[in-house]
Amino acid sequence: MVLLGSLVNSAAIVLGGSIGLVLKKGLSDRLANAVMNALALCVLYIGVSGMLKGENVLITILSMVAGTLVGDGLQLDKKINQLGDTIEKMVASPNEGVSVSKGFVTASLLFCVGAMAIVGALQSGLTGNHDTLFAKSLIDGIAAIVMASSLGIGVLLSAGLILVYEGGISLFANILAPLLTDSVINEMTCVGSLLIVGLALNMLKLTDLKIMNYAPAVFFPILFGFFM
Repeated sequence: MVLLGSLVNSAAIVLGGSIGLVLKKGLSDRLANAVMNALALCVLYIGVSGMLKGENVLITILSMVAGTLVGDGLQLDKKINQLGDTIEKMVASPNEGVSVSKGFVTASLLFCVGAMAIVGALQSGLTGNHDTLFAKSLIDGIAAIVMASSLGIGVLLSAGLILVYEGGISLFANILAPLLTDSVINEMTCVGSLLIVGLALNMLKLTDLKIMNYAPAVFFPILFGFFM
């Protein structure tokens, strides 16, 4: 099964997120805020670490500019928040001041950005070896417990995007493999990590960046990698 690794990864996020939601009910407001701030510092660390993988700062700059023009033009942040509000009304579960869309965006970027997601999905599609995605599933499942305990049900919803993202790479691995060189993957990780740093700053309430408007930037290193 080409999609086995992606399915396991998504299931791990749902399972971990569900455990986190159960734990969330037992947290006081003071403790929930403390966990949120601790998580934000971890997210900041992940972002800074990923940024160091970049090899060409010009690709990073051009990708951020081009991605922002696309994302802002499509008003992705507004649309994802509207979707989050709709889902929140459907589940009829107030999220204690944390929007569904915030949890969804934060978790989605964390789980999608990085070499393990891309390389693991390529391995699944090209060789049927799912070991990398299985290892990533364990890591993501544990992370989902912590994240859902502070960010709520939006974390679980990110499992759907992970399935589409990793599954799509696996299904089209033969086409994508020549494009996703080590250099391109590093640049995608660098750009995505910049967005993760922005998420961390938002979580710490230092900024109010519309991160989803920048999200298309993650894919532009594939294009600019041809010319630089």
